[in-house]
Amino acid sequence: MVSADAGSVGLQADVESVSGFINANPLLAVGILVVAFLVIALVAYAIRRVRRSDGQTLASVLASHDEIEVLMHPNPDPDAMSAAMAVQAMANEVGTEAAIHYPGQIRHQENRAFETVLDLDFDRIESEADLSGAPVVLVDHNEPRGFSGAESVDPIVVVDHHPGGGTGTEFTDVRTDAGACASIFAEYFRVMGWQPGDPEEEEDSEVTVLSPELATGLLYGIQSDTKSLTKGCSTIEFDAAAYLYPGVDQSRLDRIANPEVDAEVLDTKATAIRSRDVRNAFAVSDVGTVSNVDAIPQAADELLRLEGVTAVVVLGDDEETIHLSGRSRDDRVHMGKALRSVVEDIPMAGAGGHARMGGGQLSVDHMEGIGPGDGMDRDQLQQRLFDAMNGDI
Repeated sequence: MVSADAGSVGLQADVESVSGFINANPLLAVGILVVAFLVIALVAYAIRRVRRSDGQTLASVLASHDEIEVLMHPNPDPDAMSAAMAVQAMANEVGTEAAIHYPGQIRHQENRAFETVLDLDFDRIESEADLSGAPVVLVDHNEPRGFSGAESVDPIVVVDHHPGGGTGTEFTDVRTDAGACASIFAEYFRVMGWQPGDPEEEEDSEVTVLSPELATGLLYGIQSDTKSLTKGCSTIEFDAAAYLYPGVDQSRLDRIANPEVDAEVLDTKATAIRSRDVRNAFAVSDVGTVSNVDAIPQAADELLRLEGVTAVVVLGDDEETIHLSGRSRDDRVHMGKALRSVVEDIPMAGAGGHARMGGGQLSVDHMEGIGPGDGMDRDQLQQRLFDAMNGDI
């Protein structure tokens, strides 16, 4: 057993040894201390980086720029619009200017109601030249598309829930298991401590408040992309809905959810039902030429409600472009993959999506044979759609 006195003597000897080393080698001792300090600082920084949430990381990226441009996909829906609202709110909180853009059109009555009721300010672009040159943030899609020069846009941020290989140069969060992009942003705000504000009460200046407009938009974005939390949901959707609900403006939510329906939409739905070709449990319907292409996916939703039908594709054309919209509640049919296989040999065509929902576009001229390939007519296209749903191609 070592006595206390012996221990004290040993400690004193160690101190004297260290002191002697420092006196004999002052520069070396200082160098060792500096290196030790740097190592500790780097470890602390790494720990902080690991502990930083995705939302905090995104906010930090946004704060490093004076201005950004948020880019939605063509013909943006409530999920895309609410995600863009979320980026703008986060940017404004850190002192960054944010403008929101989209190619295409906002025509679906639900989408137009969303934009009007929440008093949103979006800018429509036709080419890359319409952008200011500020860093671009993509929401609800991960590769720029739908406008001239899209391929030259290199986004700094990508937040999405669709399959794809697009990434941001500074931040990427693509979660294909999430039912909506809005759910991801709701999670950011919840973890960061933003508090949904009560529409009937004054804001608490001690916390960062999630505005009723943003809470309403995000909740409806989730509802829209998940069929009111009945399709394609994961835990994140229900957590997001519970978090957002206290701040939702119920009156505005009802006005968005129940807009007046365009007469052409009803006509297109009726045409889809009358013109349907049903084989086993699959249906294909060609609604012909339409002026409102947003009626096509709504017709697909309606057709899927028919008893005995488990997967459907509706096609229609507008300005020499055929639009495809597919829906599936059949585990044998991955709709996004099925539509992709149908158009993969047609030049300038594109299609894809999730297991339950997909879409695509193809030029009538290219489908009929312009460019490489033998081409096909609309009847042959319909046959390929059936073949794809059956797993034959």
